[in-house]
Amino acid sequence: MTHNKLTTASGAPYYENENSMTVGPRGPVLLQDYILHEKMAHFNRERIPERVVHAKGSGAFGTFTVTNDISKYTRAKLFNKVGKQCRVFLRFSTVGGEKGSADTERDPRGFAVKFYTEDGNWDLVGNNTPVFFIKDPKKFGDFIHTQKRDPRTNCKSPTMMWDYWSLNPESLHQVLILMSDRGTPYSYRTMNGYGSHTFSFINKDGERFWVKFHFKTQQGIKNFTDAEASRMKGLDADWAQRDLVESIDKGDFPKWSLKVQIMTEEQAKTFRWNPFDLTKVWEHADFPLIDVGVLELNENPDNYFAVVEQSAFAPAHVVDGIGYSPDKMLQGRLLSYPDAHRYRLGGNYEQIPVNRCPFAVNNYQRDGAMAVNGNGGSAPNYFPNSFDNIVADKEYKSPNWDLGTSVADWYDRNAEGENDHYTQPGNLFRLMTPDQQANTISNIVGAMSGVSGPKREEILNRQLCHWFRADANLGAAIAKGLGIDTESVMQSMGHEAVA
Repeated sequence: MTHNKLTTASGAPYYENENSMTVGPRGPVLLQDYILHEKMAHFNRERIPERVVHAKGSGAFGTFTVTNDISKYTRAKLFNKVGKQCRVFLRFSTVGGEKGSADTERDPRGFAVKFYTEDGNWDLVGNNTPVFFIKDPKKFGDFIHTQKRDPRTNCKSPTMMWDYWSLNPESLHQVLILMSDRGTPYSYRTMNGYGSHTFSFINKDGERFWVKFHFKTQQGIKNFTDAEASRMKGLDADWAQRDLVESIDKGDFPKWSLKVQIMTEEQAKTFRWNPFDLTKVWEHADFPLIDVGVLELNENPDNYFAVVEQSAFAPAHVVDGIGYSPDKMLQGRLLSYPDAHRYRLGGNYEQIPVNRCPFAVNNYQRDGAMAVNGNGGSAPNYFPNSFDNIVADKEYKSPNWDLGTSVADWYDRNAEGENDHYTQPGNLFRLMTPDQQANTISNIVGAMSGVSGPKREEILNRQLCHWFRADANLGAAIAKGLGIDTESVMQSMGHEAVA
């Protein structure tokens, strides 16, 4: 049997891997034992910065296969032929917890897909919910702070969470979803994924369509109840990770159907709500789902850190035929996601194998830490130049955005016409079965019961006002569960102030 020699990181073979060089059998260690220094120095640097959000995650490779022709909406080469396949990497995650937190926490789940297309990598970075808590990126840091740890106690704080939500009624739609059993998915395989934001499609004629992406699980939706999720948290904090790895290892490959909703630019002008508002959905009755293809996960990474931990997704990474929209939250993420990756992984994070485009990459980016792709060799590092044959191809030019008479300004995200935070959550609650309603109410009462301190009554009443505005029966049931007289809530509704 042929053996591989044990070597240093620089490739030099060595023998003493378990004993340090000392002065005599019981003497001090010598400074010249380089192997000791190399092993310990690397060990001290094994942990890279944790993701600020989505720290706990799981991932796998797979394929996306086109099943339906949508070429009239987009010229993206990814979709240009029925039966065409594309390699993908999908990372699931919880949002608010640390890297060692439990997979079954009540929390949204990240659903980020990297498509390795011939026109570059396309990252569709979403969640398992079609909406979000806020709709302006300036609020993101404040919101996430409420989901993390109290700066004094270093514990999670229901008071912080409900204080913030009660002061931001735009969060109500997502909070209702979070408090339903959808807030505790059974596994990553048994939940849907959504691009959540509004994006755009550009077709071969330069026409723009607004689009929302939906991944529908073919395994069927399955959720834990609050009690089941709490029990699993104690039994196996890595339940969803283990479930995903084991299902793929045994050949039970999970699948999702990719579907899109399409809205024309004209329809957007008369849509009841702002079509670029991340706290709102497009009703399926008005904008039905259109089949696109099937995503299958069929390959576990050989090394978790190399692939899952170092994977980096950014909504800024789109390909020809797919574009952005005026969605304020999306616009904020275009900057913040790549910035986070440069901080966490370095300026050359896209050279890491899981993030690297497998097709041609031609640009003038050079140098920086961990430049491992040859750094452009002897080719010029500026553009334009007289020496290489790299050109900017006009075929990939995107059409301009016609903003009409719009003026760049700081607009109130909840101005008149943008401030209906109650109709859709109310409709969602009324669509639930009696059992689903009962579970959701129980989950909300349990969560809000954790609010404490001198502002407890004020925070609870403020939040109850929102529940009542969404649905009177929902508000009354929550108030009853909290032991609060509805008269005090009605008084609060007359003189509350919200952000």
